[in-house]
Amino acid sequence: MSSNIYALALKNTIDELQNTCPDILHALIFKNNELLAKTENTNETAANNTLNAFKAITERAEPIGNLTTATIQAAKGKVNISCINDFYMTTVLSKDADEKYINTITHALIPIVIKIVDNITPAAQDALTKPEAPEKPPETAEAAQAEETPQLEQLEQAEQTEETPAETEITPITAQEPETPREEETDEDTDSIPSSKPPVTQLIVENLSGILVRSDTVQIDKSLIDDWNELYGEDKIKEVHVETLNGKTTRCKFKPIKDSKQEGKGIIKIPEKIQITLETTQGELVMVKPVVK
Repeated sequence: MSSNIYALALKNTIDELQNTCPDILHALIFKNNELLAKTENTNETAANNTLNAFKAITERAEPIGNLTTATIQAAKGKVNISCINDFYMTTVLSKDADEKYINTITHALIPIVIKIVDNITPAAQDALTKPEAPEKPPETAEAAQAEETPQLEQLEQAEQTEETPAETEITPITAQEPETPREEETDEDTDSIPSSKPPVTQLIVENLSGILVRSDTVQIDKSLIDDWNELYGEDKIKEVHVETLNGKTTRCKFKPIKDSKQEGKGIIKIPEKIQITLETTQGELVMVKPVVK
């Protein structure tokens, strides 16, 4: 349902942008490799080709941090790709278009529309999924009598049991075999068994944004990932559990931090979407532990 609301709102927005700025020849918006909206004059085939080309780039390229806009200059115009709140907007501009002016309007208007939809969607979903209280059928005399019948039968059975003495069974005593002494666990055996509770590490939140950055994936120190893999095995850890000091939690995918200057500083780089879920911001502490399968 939420995708349909986004699609309708963003479709109307980019159509109005094109009417306001005729230098916008074509425009489309997509998220998670799903086309959400395109201007009326944008061909469906051209939009899908653009989406497939971008998908191929994301599968082969590493995220470019802190880069939110990229422009491709051509002889007859230019193509602009912008990352706005985990959405990607592609605009084809005329050769003489005022790129700075168009980007200013785009980056001001699109986030407002997305925020409005974010606030509307949960309320709409709650209204649709709110269960109705089941009606309790009126209790009839027949139903009350049916409930009393099993109770009367139980009382009669109890009286019969008291009148008839129970036969006492005599169980022969057999010799018990002596218990085999159990071998004590050595320190070496204990060390070879990993702890049942995954280790918890406190990390400092830093913002993670830019083109090709996935909204469902955090970045943490490679040395910490190596410790987890050594303890549990690389194939057993695919997600991490993140918890704030206020008790907000989430599970998400993770990747190592690529910037060598940030290694060993005890940080976790979190996209804006996950920060909103956790109700946390840059500079705050969170507790991180691996999800062991």
